[in-house]
Amino acid sequence: PRHPWAKMAAGSGPGARELFAEGLLQFLRPAVRQLDRHVHSVRESQVELREHIDSLATELCRINEDQKVALDLDPYVKKLLNARRRVVLVNNILQNAQERLRRLNHSVAKETVRRRAMLEAGGYQGK
Repeated sequence: PRHPWAKMAAGSGPGARELFAEGLLQFLRPAVRQLDRHVHSVRESQVELREHIDSLATELCRINEDQKVALDLDPYVKKLLNARRRVVLVNNILQNAQERLRRLNHSVAKETVRRRAMLEAGGYQGK
């Protein structure tokens, strides 16, 4: 079964399809860019979190070495290092997602240019 928007796009001939596709691309571009910015922001936060975890783990090891009373901080250091590993894993996933978004944004831009050129070559004035 075809979707209603597909019927609408196909209903008035090739020109209507091109206009619909152009509108859809214009609609998607800001969403893709905004998502890319958010992913970039989260990745920066992940890097900052990883640095804080490293700093805290180093500080716990130093405190553990300086203590006169035997205080076993190793389990906490291990938990921090495990958290750091998970942060790195999430950061890798975000990096892959951001790369896919970048490629999608590039594809949308190329398709927009291509369709605009087709519309202009076909004599569409847009008025």
